[in-house]
Amino acid sequence: MAASTVQARVLPSVSINPKTASFLPEAHQLSISNLPKKLQQKGLVVRCASASSSSGDTMTNGSPSSSKEAKLWGGRFEESVTEAVEKFTESISFDKALYKHDIKGSRAHASMLAHQVPILILHFLSGYIKFESLLRLNAGDCSIRNPFLGSSGLQSCPPNGSNLPTPFIGLISIEDRDKILQGLDEIERRIEAGEFVWRSDREDVHMNIEAALTDLIGEPAKKLHTARSRNDQVATDFRLWCRDAIDSIISSIKRFQMALVRLALKNEGLIVPGYTHLQRAQPVLLEHLLLAYVEQLERDAGRLTDCRARLNYSPLGACALAGTGLPIDRFMTSDALGFTAPLRNSIDAVSDRDFVLEFLSANSITAIHLSRLGEEWVLWASEEFGFLTPSDSVSTGSSIMPQKKNPDPMELVRGKSARVVGDLVTLLVLCKGLPHAYNRDLQEDTEPVFDSVKTITGMLEVSVEFAQNVTFNREKIQKSLPAGHLDATTVADYLVTKGVPFRTGHDIVGRAVALCVSKGCRLQDLTLNELKGISPVFDEDVYDYLGVENAVKKFISYGSTGSECVASQLDFWAAQLGIDRNAYSHSQ
Repeated sequence: MAASTVQARVLPSVSINPKTASFLPEAHQLSISNLPKKLQQKGLVVRCASASSSSGDTMTNGSPSSSKEAKLWGGRFEESVTEAVEKFTESISFDKALYKHDIKGSRAHASMLAHQVPILILHFLSGYIKFESLLRLNAGDCSIRNPFLGSSGLQSCPPNGSNLPTPFIGLISIEDRDKILQGLDEIERRIEAGEFVWRSDREDVHMNIEAALTDLIGEPAKKLHTARSRNDQVATDFRLWCRDAIDSIISSIKRFQMALVRLALKNEGLIVPGYTHLQRAQPVLLEHLLLAYVEQLERDAGRLTDCRARLNYSPLGACALAGTGLPIDRFMTSDALGFTAPLRNSIDAVSDRDFVLEFLSANSITAIHLSRLGEEWVLWASEEFGFLTPSDSVSTGSSIMPQKKNPDPMELVRGKSARVVGDLVTLLVLCKGLPHAYNRDLQEDTEPVFDSVKTITGMLEVSVEFAQNVTFNREKIQKSLPAGHLDATTVADYLVTKGVPFRTGHDIVGRAVALCVSKGCRLQDLTLNELKGISPVFDEDVYDYLGVENAVKKFISYGSTGSECVASQLDFWAAQLGIDRNAYSHSQ
C-alpha cells in the first residue's frame, strides 16, 4: 500500500509522559516523545512548533468590583450568603500565604490541559481501538473501522491522506494556556508588589486568584478549573507549602547543630556534673552533653525528612473525590511540581491529612527537645548553678529589680513548646471524626500548621542566637565538682576489675561514701587504710580511679563520655556539618 502523507496543523508537542505509557502492556508501551519518528516510518508526517510560541495577544486589565459578585460556584443558588456566613467561612485572611503554591499548581495544571496528546492514542487508552488498528490507522490504512468517521471506515483514501482525523488534541488551546500563564505571572507580580486586592467575598486564596485571573484575561481563565476541584487544589497547595516549610525547618535545625558543635569545640575538656533525677550522678564532658542535643536534633531532621518523603505525592487531578472522565495526565503535573508520583486513590488524595499530622508531630518532638535544652540552660544561668552566663544581647532585665539579668529567650523557648504541641492536638481532634472524603472542617487545618511552623522556626533561630552568646563559667564549674561523689560508680567498676561481683562492690562503695559524708570529705581524700577497713580488696591503684578527671579517663565504651570517645564524636559531627575542627583551640 502506498504511504500516505498528512500535513497536520502546527502543534507544540507530541509527548505523553513516559510514566503514563508505563501502565500499558509491555508490548504496547510507546515512548510518545518518539511518535513523530514512528509515524514518519509509517508514512504519516507531523510538523511540530516550539512549545514556547505565544499568541502575542495583549491581556486586559481587570480591577475587582467593590460590589458583591456572584460566587464561582453559585450557578444553582438563588440567594447570596449572609454577611455572617461569609465572614465565618472566609479563609483568605490567612490562606493567602499559599498564593505562590496556588499559582505554581495552576501553572502546572494549565500546561497539562494544553498538552497535545495524539487523539488516536487517547482512544487506544480508552479501549475504543486496538493497538494493531492504531498502527494501521497511523500508517494511512483507511480500510479499518475508524471510530472517528463512522462504522464503515473511510469510504475513500486520498493519496495524501488528507481526510484522516487531526492526530492531536488538548483540553485547552495553546493560546489559552499562554494567556493563563501570562495572567498568573501578572497576578503574582501584583501580589508581591502589594498591588493585589484580596477580597473576603471571594472566600479563599484559590477563588481570589481565579476570579482575578478572569477579570484580567476573560474567558480563557474559566477553562483553568477543567478537571480540577478546590478539594484537590487545596490539598496540592498545602502539600507544596508544607514541603517548602520542612526544607526550611531542616535548614534551621542544621544551623543550631552547627552552633552547638562550635560551642562544644570552644569548651573541649571541660568536665561538668552529670545529673539524673536532677541529682549529681557522674562526671561528663561538657561537649558530650552538648552533642547529646545534636543527636536529638539529627533525629528531628530525620523525622521531617521522612515526613517530606511521604507527603511528596500529588493529589492534583483527583478532583472532588472520584477523579475525572477527561483525559488528563496526572503524572505530567506530578513531575512538573516535583512530586514523586500522583496519589493512587483519588478519595484518599483529597481527604488525607496524615502528612499534616505527621509534620506537626515532628515539630512537637523538636519543640520538646528545645524546651528541655531551654530548661537546662535556664537552670545553669541561675545563681544556684552559675554554670552559664548569657551575654547582654540575649538577656532581659526586670521592670522593678535593677539587678536582674534573665535568660528570657530560653524561657520562651520552653514556653512556646506548649504552643507547638497544642497545634498538633488541634489537628488530631479536628481529624478524628471526619468521614471520607473532603469536609469543610479541613479548612481549619491551615492556621495550626502556619502557627506551628512559625513558632518552631522562631524557637530554633533564637536558640542559635543564645548558643552563640553564652559563656560557660569554668572556675565555678570546677569548684562545684567535688560535691556529690561523682566518681563513686567508677570505684565500683574498679572493684569489678578485682573480681568483686558488682552488687557487692556497689555495697562496699556505698559504705565508703557514707564514711565520706560523716567526715565531710571526698572519696579520694580517704586513706588506703580507711578504704581497706571497708574492704581488703582496695589497693594503692584505686587512686587511679578516684577524682573526676581520673573517672572521665576510665570511660571507654562506645558513645561514652571518655575523652577519646567524645573526641571521636566531635570529629564526626565537625565533618558532618562542614566545621573546621582545627579552627578551635583546645586550651580554653
